[in-house]
Amino acid sequence: MNKKNYLYLNSRDEFFRVDISKIVYFESDGNYTNIILSNKIKGTVCMNLAQMQELLNTSLREHARCFARVGKRHIINLNYVYLIAILRQRLTLSDGENFEYTISISKEALKKLRDALVTAITAKAESN
Repeated sequence: MNKKNYLYLNSRDEFFRVDISKIVYFESDGNYTNIILSNKIKGTVCMNLAQMQELLNTSLREHARCFARVGKRHIINLNYVYLIAILRQRLTLSDGENFEYTISISKEALKKLRDALVTAITAKAESN
């Protein structure tokens, strides 16, 4: 049985229960954070991206490793990285079938993301 892991977000006016495997990315909008899901639903919570990052780490513990801060405005689900286009400053997140999101990210942040992914893949290959 595949156990789902949820992120719970509670505010004065709203309560969200989100399956973390459906979260594609988080996007900063000032003091708010938009949550973009694989089914194209978008939610907004009243917390900045730094607060969201802290909440992910404390709430999800080891499951938070699938999320990475990329640049100043985004936290992405690493499982959905499809294309890193450094020169065009574009990151495409997709499941390869149902959705595709392309977001603008700085060249420096994309280089760091690419290098981290290549390092992780190389380390995994060497350990096998």
